[in-house]
Amino acid sequence: MTQAAELIRQHLIDPEICIRCNTCEETCPIDAITHDTRNYVVLPEKCNNCGDCLSPCPTGAIDSWRRVAKAYTLQEQFGWDSLPGDASSDDAGTASEVPEEVAQLTAVANQGQGGLLPPPWSAAHPYIGLYTLSRPATATVSGNLRLTAESADSDIRHIVLDFGSMAFPVLEGQSLGVIVPGTDANGRPHHLRLYSVASPRNGERPGYNNVALTVKRVTLDREGKPVRGVASNYLCDLKKGDKVQIAGPYGASFLMPNHPGSNIVMICTGTGSAPMRAMTERRRRRMALKEGGELALFFGSRTPEELPYFGPLKKLPAELVDVQLAFSRVPGKAREYVQDRMRASGDKLARLLADENTYVYICGHKQMENGVEEAFADLCRSSGRDWTKLREQLRAAGRYHVETY
Repeated sequence: MTQAAELIRQHLIDPEICIRCNTCEETCPIDAITHDTRNYVVLPEKCNNCGDCLSPCPTGAIDSWRRVAKAYTLQEQFGWDSLPGDASSDDAGTASEVPEEVAQLTAVANQGQGGLLPPPWSAAHPYIGLYTLSRPATATVSGNLRLTAESADSDIRHIVLDFGSMAFPVLEGQSLGVIVPGTDANGRPHHLRLYSVASPRNGERPGYNNVALTVKRVTLDREGKPVRGVASNYLCDLKKGDKVQIAGPYGASFLMPNHPGSNIVMICTGTGSAPMRAMTERRRRRMALKEGGELALFFGSRTPEELPYFGPLKKLPAELVDVQLAFSRVPGKAREYVQDRMRASGDKLARLLADENTYVYICGHKQMENGVEEAFADLCRSSGRDWTKLREQLRAAGRYHVETY
């Protein structure tokens, strides 16, 4: 009898879901992740399955695994447009039943910095990866509205996509992937681009099978050099009636709590407002139920003209949400950032952090993260608490969620 080959468990990255944000490579403590112009990949001879890269990944692409007799080489991984679909798959990112070994790894990783963070205990069950690059959903553009003033440098748009008779269930905090037609400079299909859903679970318009996105037209890179964002310009140029190919939905952690009395602290900049709008609108539509719970929004931009949803935000009732706006480039006024508004609301935030029913969500540019962390640390010091310990307690309980880019 021939002895069966011993299978090894290989850590891979799903190229259909990966948005090439470089978070995993920056996070890996042993440099076991690398990339080329096409894919991010894991070096099989270096990866020790520590799990440190799992939690920061915004799409779950990093949480993919295969049982193989021989490890896939880097050259093979660099050439993939999708993961190999074999019977030995134990992909934890999209499977409805997580294999025991992956569940154990995730549970251990959640105790520290790594691992997939749990969602709020009362969050609804999310659907993940119903549609892929090879099997996308087709949506029709039913609206494309500019949110920022015509005089503003930032062109941010509210885009509504209608799925017609196709089921595309999403929850507040989830994302979807936009498949941009055409090919890149190498003649290969464009990478999938991920966008947070800006509408609540019952749609941008209740009773209609649609979702909203908040999209900024990218014309400059982070260094201020001219660049044309492939997906953002594609979306911002769409007209009513145009068809769009969509993958997803994605996201199983950054979800809003459902239980009555839950408080939500939302901190965002720019298009990071998308999931916050979804959560706020969900609560607004349920105000008559008097479920309780406070909403606090800290929202920053350079000027009021560049702040998406500025007009609608000013009309929200105070009993629904406490809106704190911070502007950093208003002529004749001192620069103010979200962390400054947080410190000004220190007593309220300290009270909310002490309440086990409070959930914190941070979304926007990565440079805001340090300022927000420092503000929370200052608030904790003033009340004799250790922010580092408290943050990990909140994370472990599914009460502290960060999505920055």
